[in-house]
Amino acid sequence: MSEKGLEEINRERKKNDEPLFANPRNAAAGSIRQLDPKIAASRKLDSFVYDVAETSEALPKNQIEELEYLRELGFKVNPHYKLTRSVEEVLSYWKKWKEKNKSEGYWIDGVVVKVNEKKYQDALGYTGKAPRFAIAFKFPAEQVTTVVEDIVLQVGRTGVLTPVAHLRPVLVAGSVVSRATLHNEDEIKRLDVRVGDTVVLQKAGDVIPDVVKVLTELRTGKEKVYKWPTHVAECGGDGKIERVEGQAAWRCVARDSFAVRRRVLRYFSSKGALNIEGLGPSTVDALLEKGLVQNFDDFFTLTEGDLLMLEGFAEVSAKKLLSSIQKVSKEVLLSRLITGLSISQVGEETAILLAQNFKTVDDIKNASEEKLMQIHGIGDVVAREIANWFANKENQKLLQHLQKLLHIENQDFRRSQSKNLPLQGKTFVLTGTMASLSRDEAKEKLRKLGASVSSSVSKNTFAVVAGEDPGSKLEKAQELNVQILSEEEFLKLIR
Repeated sequence: MSEKGLEEINRERKKNDEPLFANPRNAAAGSIRQLDPKIAASRKLDSFVYDVAETSEALPKNQIEELEYLRELGFKVNPHYKLTRSVEEVLSYWKKWKEKNKSEGYWIDGVVVKVNEKKYQDALGYTGKAPRFAIAFKFPAEQVTTVVEDIVLQVGRTGVLTPVAHLRPVLVAGSVVSRATLHNEDEIKRLDVRVGDTVVLQKAGDVIPDVVKVLTELRTGKEKVYKWPTHVAECGGDGKIERVEGQAAWRCVARDSFAVRRRVLRYFSSKGALNIEGLGPSTVDALLEKGLVQNFDDFFTLTEGDLLMLEGFAEVSAKKLLSSIQKVSKEVLLSRLITGLSISQVGEETAILLAQNFKTVDDIKNASEEKLMQIHGIGDVVAREIANWFANKENQKLLQHLQKLLHIENQDFRRSQSKNLPLQGKTFVLTGTMASLSRDEAKEKLRKLGASVSSSVSKNTFAVVAGEDPGSKLEKAQELNVQILSEEEFLKLIR
């Protein structure tokens, strides 16, 4: 998507009171994944064509001739290409575009270097992920400097504390950034970042704001060392915090504050868990502030009168939300419910592992730590957190009430018991971004075929699916000699 195209779309979205896209990358990615083709068609998407996969005619013998051939056929071909004859020429061309990459009206993040002759391309072939005859020579991430105005601890839904740097607002990679995670106490110490420091900021993968380093030479002596607290008021109770065993993270001991409860309840109703349409963060907050909900089960006992007490709710909107809640209650996937409970160390992947191995909530509740640890992908720390959560008397009461209010289905268990699914028993890991489907869609397709999806690579991993901009999981797969699939190979596998 061109920058001009983005401006036109954002003008239209502003007229319609819709949120604006931050940059062309976000707009293009969101448009490609649109389920409604009419919306996607209206989004000013564009493309250049670089290659011919198959043709009934004889293909040109090299890349340069192929580009000319495509142009003659009427395809849009990028005019900026060059035949180079040495590494020095390649570097010179790359440096030229590194300096002028914003001059074309669309974003450019690097230069692709290809072997020109087709016969050599064929001889070199492909790895599991990409052609051996081509490499993406990326430009360095755009870096800017800004000032750390404060460091604030953010309490997550499982009570984990994350330090966040509040920054002097700065434009980087197409959007204004005013916050960046500092991850944990160890990272603060490693960077030696202080309040008042001038820091170098970039977006990891052009997406996530990341503090790269501190410019210590610019210190004036007025900077303040951040002291990690022993108590955090937002945790609730006496505010005590504890180090998570075997990790760099700290978390609240009590985990019963308004801040934690708000995050937990927000997550329960979100797309990542039960996906209750119309029950967004602001509505959850309002219900909590009015004392209408205190725990997950309270959502399913709300009345029209309760909702009419909230600002912005009328009879129609109240009935619509109640209908949405009732619809969800009639069919809740066990894995989604477990995800939504915000058990420490238990995310979507672990919840699915539990659902694949235990038929009901009660089966999970009655499982010992030893039995939980027999599941590939669940270690001693995770098993202990699960067992402790289900052993808690208050949690047991909550579950009993939820079981009365909800019809809980377990498709994951049924799939895991089937012997006829083509990918039964195989574990996949996803890394990078795929153009044709989102990560959630890819996971769902794999699970329907009997596979499980893990967040980490091990010797037991069947394959790693590598999209664009893969992370360290790809390197781990190469180290362990695990099969690597490109997006094209993955799509063939799941068809």
